[in-house]
Amino acid sequence: MERLSYKTLEKLGFEGYLMPEGTERVLQFGEGNFLRAFVDYFIDLANERTGWGTKVVVAQPIAQGRSEDINRQDGLYTVYLRGLENGEQVIRKRVVSSISRALNPYEDYGALLACAANPDLRYIVSNTTEAGIAFDENSRFDEEPPGSFPAKLTRFLYERYSCFKGEAGKGLVILSCELIDHNGDELKRCVGQYTELWKLEPEFAGWLEREVIFCSTMVDRIVTGYPRAEAETLNAQNGYEDLLLDTGEVFAIWVIEGPKELEDELPFKKAGLPVIVAEDCTPYKKRKVRMLNGVQTTMVLASYLSGQDIVRKCMEDPAIYSFMERCVYDEIIPVLTEYPKEELEDYAAGLFDRLCNPFIDHSLLAISLNTTSKWKARVLPTVREYQAATGGLPPRLTAGFAAYVMFYRGERLEENALVAHRGETEYQICDDMEVLRFFEAHKSDSPVELAGAVCRNEAFWGGDLTEIPGFLELVTEYLQLFEREGVHRVFELLGN
Repeated sequence: MERLSYKTLEKLGFEGYLMPEGTERVLQFGEGNFLRAFVDYFIDLANERTGWGTKVVVAQPIAQGRSEDINRQDGLYTVYLRGLENGEQVIRKRVVSSISRALNPYEDYGALLACAANPDLRYIVSNTTEAGIAFDENSRFDEEPPGSFPAKLTRFLYERYSCFKGEAGKGLVILSCELIDHNGDELKRCVGQYTELWKLEPEFAGWLEREVIFCSTMVDRIVTGYPRAEAETLNAQNGYEDLLLDTGEVFAIWVIEGPKELEDELPFKKAGLPVIVAEDCTPYKKRKVRMLNGVQTTMVLASYLSGQDIVRKCMEDPAIYSFMERCVYDEIIPVLTEYPKEELEDYAAGLFDRLCNPFIDHSLLAISLNTTSKWKARVLPTVREYQAATGGLPPRLTAGFAAYVMFYRGERLEENALVAHRGETEYQICDDMEVLRFFEAHKSDSPVELAGAVCRNEAFWGGDLTEIPGFLELVTEYLQLFEREGVHRVFELLGN
């Protein structure tokens, strides 16, 4: 079977949209599954629907990457988006042709710098993981390439500045897709630090401020990547071998925090794509964090303790499903008063479609990573606002906290994880080492004693949770119910 390429598709009589030639307007740091099923997918659709004619040059941000595979396939790859829309199963397949070529700057750094001289270049996209946007003082200007991603970007921007002698209109729009708060602002800060560290001229710093737009963005799509178990079957159906097969959910939204004119410059709205240019990403992010992430964080540990292992199976359990519905509609939506209720309910309906996706086996243990910080960011604000608004406590969110206490009752610390048991099954609790050491130190506590110690740990929560009226008492009540009747019984009681 031949590898996917333009020549192979021609032989097969392929009739879908392809764009072999175009203008390289985008440089992308990151060639992984997420960007290819998200940003590059959107660009491909915009090319087809609006005639944008834009190609993406992809650069590996680290020494190990997929640039060779991308080039061997002429930048082509197949995306399968699968899931539910309005309760109906949807499968969308597309051969994406928006990538022109891929670069490995660790083998040919000059090829990356040469992109800075391209007068058509306008956008830089990045997704170098959460750890990618970090200042490393050991990264040097004269390295080929510099070590950190922000250092690589600073060096590239300086090359751009030098090529065009600081000319107005030759600046770039930076679209940071890393999963950290204010990602564009943080990237801009790091670039400023390297400008100072490397003693680059003040004129360059001025050009950065005037001509380069650093956009924070919020990205939302579950991308499950290469479908290893299905790859052979899918390749046989397609008639070609694709080492870059990519899969993800149907739902997506990309919110770009930038000037209003960027909405007209980018053709995504014209193409009917879920890309929004807004002055502030915060409302979109808050809705996602409080609703989608909040209900997931609330149910995941309790569901695991009740015997479940993946999200999809949880959604097939009537008690867990009802518990989650009431959590969203009765406890989370009522405190998000700055949003229209109808908008929140529409979002909630889509949320449950996503969680019920029959094509995604999302591991509960994978989602359980770093639950301490997740609960603080995703759930605690809702608990406080609910208590302030009603004088009471949200029972399901509080039960989720009790499950957190029970789940984190470990037995021994091994390397970077605390080991615990669910019946005869051993599982690992993965969190910051300070968190794991705390729970190891309290491993002999009774559940009630542990709950008190956890609630009073101000380093975890930024305050003493026992000061929330009735919170510790209700957590204790649920813990006793867990031990007496089992976790699933709580789902049944609170789902009614």
